[in-house]
Amino acid sequence: MVNLLNFNQQQLAEYFSSLGEKPFRAKQLMRWMHHFGVLDLDQMTDIAKVLREKLRQEAQFALPDIQLEQVSDDGTRKWLVGTNNFKDGTSNSVETVFIPEDDRGTLCISSQVGCALECTFCSTGRQGFNRNLNVSEIIGQLWIANNALRQAPGYDLLPPGERIISNVVMMGMGEPLANYDNVVTAMQIMLDDSAYGLSRRRVTLSTSGMVPAMDKLKEDCPVALAVSLHAPNDALRDEIVPINKKYPIKELMAACERYLVKAPRDFITFEYVMLDGVNDTLEHAKQLMEAVRDVPCKFNLIPFNPFPNSGYGTSKPMQIRAFRDMLMQAGYVVTVRKTRGEDIDAACGQLAGKVLDKTRRTQRTFAIQPDNRS
Repeated sequence: MVNLLNFNQQQLAEYFSSLGEKPFRAKQLMRWMHHFGVLDLDQMTDIAKVLREKLRQEAQFALPDIQLEQVSDDGTRKWLVGTNNFKDGTSNSVETVFIPEDDRGTLCISSQVGCALECTFCSTGRQGFNRNLNVSEIIGQLWIANNALRQAPGYDLLPPGERIISNVVMMGMGEPLANYDNVVTAMQIMLDDSAYGLSRRRVTLSTSGMVPAMDKLKEDCPVALAVSLHAPNDALRDEIVPINKKYPIKELMAACERYLVKAPRDFITFEYVMLDGVNDTLEHAKQLMEAVRDVPCKFNLIPFNPFPNSGYGTSKPMQIRAFRDMLMQAGYVVTVRKTRGEDIDAACGQLAGKVLDKTRRTQRTFAIQPDNRS
């Protein structure tokens, strides 16, 4: 059966046309599914009964299932969302996180089961890779969080039209641009006024630097862009963000400049995980400014969030402040990300889920003694 949650509005209109129905039905169904969060055909009162019956026979609304919900002491919420392996029926799961703040509510969404890029400081990367999520599994995380929050204490009395989730970041498990078509379709649903109605400025995609896909995204769905940089020179980035061997920093910066031509914001956000004794010296800060000198940007410094056998330590607060101050004195806007949800392993770099690894990375990782940096 066709899963209607896999379609953006244009695809849904084409589907209705194939049934001999008017394309405007797509807008009606989008509003029910996403704007109102209704998946019961009987409640879709402006859709003809004959069409509703046809949809019962031919289509379905298949969401991923919630396996676990956790709430942090700071209000951060994490959902473990179940997915299935289409070929053999085995179960995987991914994680999505809601971060409440005074002026916004941000949902961090996963795009893959695991990740194939092997960034050395990332818990997801250590787990290996199983598969890409489909559209319904990506947009389903927003649907699940939106509806769960509507029933949660503190949110349940809000007016129906008031947004709880005001921002979405594609920064969960996986590299979004490695699952390009499904991620773009899901983001188009997020931006659709008949669905979630988010602006392009409030949807951010984070990439480790897949340059050809960045150029394609600029044309297809230019949302706010964050780049996981994490190192100021190619030698170090080759080591901790291995995709740099394919798309080195100079090539990545050129892609960032091209992206800004159509970006909804006039800057790129560079994310930089602070690893003690690895990438956090003042010399690294100088090299970083030199590397990005032609790209309008801001920096988001992220204190490393430890996980078992990572081999890395968190930069000392004094070192982070010194690094930040050097960038700010040069005129850059710099934020130091506040650690949220650490008590439920929901902080940046800690998302793990359950990955039935196809790459055998886990076996390879633990066959080698980790480098115990202090």
